[in-house]
Amino acid sequence: MGVSVDVHQVYKYPFEQVVASFFRKYPNPMDKNVISVKIMEEKRDESTGVIYRKRIAICQNVVPEILRKVSILKVPNIQLEEESWLNPQERNMAIRSHCLTWTQYASMKEESVFRESMENPNWTEFIQRGRISITGVGFLNCILETFASTFLRQGAQKGIRIMEMLLKEQCGAPLAE
Repeated sequence: MGVSVDVHQVYKYPFEQVVASFFRKYPNPMDKNVISVKIMEEKRDESTGVIYRKRIAICQNVVPEILRKVSILKVPNIQLEEESWLNPQERNMAIRSHCLTWTQYASMKEESVFRESMENPNWTEFIQRGRISITGVGFLNCILETFASTFLRQGAQKGIRIMEMLLKEQCGAPLAE
C-alpha cells in the first residue's frame, strides 16, 4: 500500500539565502528529533558547476512507545541519508532522502526541489513529495503507515516554520512583490 505526502511552499526570499538556510536548518532547538547531521561527501562538477552533497542525519526514534513493544521498532535512533545537487547557475537544487533504518520493513523516500519562483525571481519555490511504505509487520503495517503519514505531514510543516524563522533571523523581513 503506502502513503504519500506532498508539500508546496513559496519562500519570499532569494534562492541563495533559502539554500544557505536549508543547510543550516538542523540540528535546531525547534526540532529536537534531529540529533546530528554530518556531511559524508561533497564535490563540485567542474564542467557543470553542480555541487553534490551527501549527508547522514541521526534522528530520535519517534515511533510511539506502545508500538515499540515490537522488537524491530525498539531502536533509540533512526538514520536518514540525504543527497543534494545544487546548481547555482540555474538556481535550483534537487534533494533525495531515504531512511537507512528498517529497510527490510519500510521504505521512506522524499524528493524535494528548491527553485527560483516563476512568480517572482527573488522568491524561492519548494516542492516536496514524501512516500512511506511498510511491509512485513503484519497487522501493524496500516497502523504504522498512518502514524508515519501524520509524522511526515507534521514534520514538513515544522521544517517550513524552521526555515521561515531562520530566514527572518538571518535576512530580515520577507521580500514584497
